[in-house]
Amino acid sequence: MTKLDSAAGEIDLATSPDPDEILKALASPARREMLAWLKSPAEAFPTQAHPFEMGVCAGKIFEKSGLSHSTVSAHLACLSRAGLVVTRKVGQWIFYSRNEAVIAAFVRQMQQDL
Repeated sequence: MTKLDSAAGEIDLATSPDPDEILKALASPARREMLAWLKSPAEAFPTQAHPFEMGVCAGKIFEKSGLSHSTVSAHLACLSRAGLVVTRKVGQWIFYSRNEAVIAAFVRQMQQDL
């Protein structure tokens, strides 16, 4: 099987992120927490001025985490490399949102494999 159907669309496993890269990203409690925040952004980031359809501004993630900018940047880069989040640059801001299609495909693949 080379493709998985997910609620957000079809994922081509040949070009989808490496499952090991996803597992590595999920190994960090801080990264899992960031993904959880992005699942319900209105609850996690009620003071964000921009619409959540754009994603969550990186600055809000820095504020909420209490971690240094470099640490948060490294965590977000890891999530992005794994394909778990997508970024959108608007002017000087970078917005992050969950890649639901990749997450759903990964969960299904794990259910099949394990």
